[in-house]
Amino acid sequence: MTIETQQMAEPVSRYEYGMFIEHIGALVYRTLWSEMLDDRKFYFPITAAAKKTGAPLPGPFRNMMPRHWHPIGAQDAVTLDTNDPFVGAHSPRIALRGTTPGGIEQSGLSLVKGKQYEGYIYLRGTPGTKTKVTLSWGPGVGDRQVVSLPPLGATYRKFPFHFTAGAASSDASFSITGTGKGSFHVGTVSLMPADNIDGFRPDTIALLRQLHSGFWRLPGGNFLSDWSWYNGAGPRDKRPPTFDYAWNAMQPNDVGMDEFMTLCKLIGTTPYVTVNAGFGGAHSAAQEVQYLNGSVNTPMGAWRARNGHPAPYGVKFWDIGNEPYGQWQLGRTDLKYYVLKHNEFAAAMRKADPSITLLASAATPDEMIIEGVAQADHVKDTDATLCSKVDWTCGFLKHSWGNFSGITEHWYARAGYRFDMAKADSGFKLPRLEAGYVPAHYSVLQWVRDPSNRVHIKAEEWKAYEKLFPDMAKKHIFMSIDEYAYTGAPPNLKTAMAYAMVFNEMLRHTDFIRMSAFTMGVSTLNITPTAASMNTTGLLFKLYGEHMGAGMIPVKLAGNSPQPLPTQHMVGDLPKTNAGSPTYPLDMVAALSPDHKYLNVAVVNATDKDQNFEMNLAGMHVYGAATVWRMTGRNLTAANDLGKAPEVSIQQVSLGNVGSAVSVAPISINIYHFPVEEAQ
Repeated sequence: MTIETQQMAEPVSRYEYGMFIEHIGALVYRTLWSEMLDDRKFYFPITAAAKKTGAPLPGPFRNMMPRHWHPIGAQDAVTLDTNDPFVGAHSPRIALRGTTPGGIEQSGLSLVKGKQYEGYIYLRGTPGTKTKVTLSWGPGVGDRQVVSLPPLGATYRKFPFHFTAGAASSDASFSITGTGKGSFHVGTVSLMPADNIDGFRPDTIALLRQLHSGFWRLPGGNFLSDWSWYNGAGPRDKRPPTFDYAWNAMQPNDVGMDEFMTLCKLIGTTPYVTVNAGFGGAHSAAQEVQYLNGSVNTPMGAWRARNGHPAPYGVKFWDIGNEPYGQWQLGRTDLKYYVLKHNEFAAAMRKADPSITLLASAATPDEMIIEGVAQADHVKDTDATLCSKVDWTCGFLKHSWGNFSGITEHWYARAGYRFDMAKADSGFKLPRLEAGYVPAHYSVLQWVRDPSNRVHIKAEEWKAYEKLFPDMAKKHIFMSIDEYAYTGAPPNLKTAMAYAMVFNEMLRHTDFIRMSAFTMGVSTLNITPTAASMNTTGLLFKLYGEHMGAGMIPVKLAGNSPQPLPTQHMVGDLPKTNAGSPTYPLDMVAALSPDHKYLNVAVVNATDKDQNFEMNLAGMHVYGAATVWRMTGRNLTAANDLGKAPEVSIQQVSLGNVGSAVSVAPISINIYHFPVEEAQ
């Protein structure tokens, strides 16, 4: 292969390896937030049957049901009082039975032996009531710590408490009990490990800092289209719990926009905010811009200051809506109406802050076909072509010009399926291959290439748009791949190679792919309630972020071994040419350091054999010892699981003065590092 060092592309943006997160079930609260108690504002009924509710931990975060409270003592002693609730629709009222303790309890908590925990509770009750909070890690009398609280009064008071766990447990319980006459009410309660950082988990924060994520897109996601950002601001204990109808889950609203801004600061990244353009309106979006970016002299900026954050956050990037084209999206409208809505949002938001960069939530024809939207709109896949009525990207280019600087794209490749609509549970009648069909000859290399083909097909479409709309290039309109993932692919070496090829494909198109956000940011980690570690996906982000990251300058790479043409086409699912460099079976991309003193070459070998390449440099030559950072393991399923010895690692190997042929290990991801200087 030949590297033309004088033919340079746009430098890699610092936003190339971004992350996406949304409130999807318990995802945010189980992985990032330190709160240990579910339903701490008492959204759900408190019944004896609730004792066994809640999925075991750890578990699939998006599907995990919250733990519920259950009564201690008589069931009829606990009611949800709608009269003057502390927060939300009601507050628990516990009728007292003299010296017999009554109250509520939540079990299924995880504790670390010797670890300190801190919390607080808001209570009011009949004078003379004696209340206690208890943390139990076992059935014995000595397997718990009890804190007696001060006397109660007619109005709510906040009472802090502290515990030290006497033993490790995955089924500890926390209880609130009282004795005396009359009753007491619980407003809200909180319990966190004492080492939390502004409410966030220190273990996951420390790991996420290592990923070099240029930005995090937040807070959604399908969840966003039914969420009011107002509910996520103000005193945390007074934010009402709400129900998320996109994912059918209760959200306590503890992590709102201020908390997300704190998260971005803690992990050293840039926030990128998506506004609710589903059930939300332009006025709400403009007020959100003012809340995050306005001075204290504006109404929303003054509210932010009262909430403890006087300095504006200065959020630059703003996305209007999330997947508005999807039939699954709350508040969806047709394209011809949505472009009008987008334009209204853009005008209102820019009035609040003219300096912001706006992005339009679009979808190219491949996305509309693969996700089934075209058929749902009664358009045949063969008719869902460039600038057809279901081409949302073209719709914005036609009708919202001037109201965006970037256009977003989402894609999800499904491991084991050639095509999302071919899933057995898709609900669509397919006039093509049977559900879930994968050719019998599907090789590891084809499996690894699949997600990068989703990037490549969008690049083909983008180039076609630029011919139809020449001002795109003149005005530097860019693409942000705001969500992407290889779903159903576990974090292991095989999947890491697939994502490395995705990175390589994006690096071949830095002229317009300026941002991307992986789904989800926390999917780079292994997480339990008490521990976290980096998985192979996180390790890959770390590798590319450090050695093919911001400022690196991709250069032209040619070769004499072209990638084979795609086969087994189903309408819209494959690009005209396969992703990858002309160095088959290797996938390679090269980039110069900002000072032009080093050349890094990323190489993915998804075969089970050693491969070799001969490197020719045009305009430069290698003048010293080379190095390679090699990520590999003993087999394709090698993984880095929590609590086990890592099976995949990055090894830095000195190669000395390399000759004409360079060897590439099987099933490996490599970044070769060559010192270079200009040829005389």
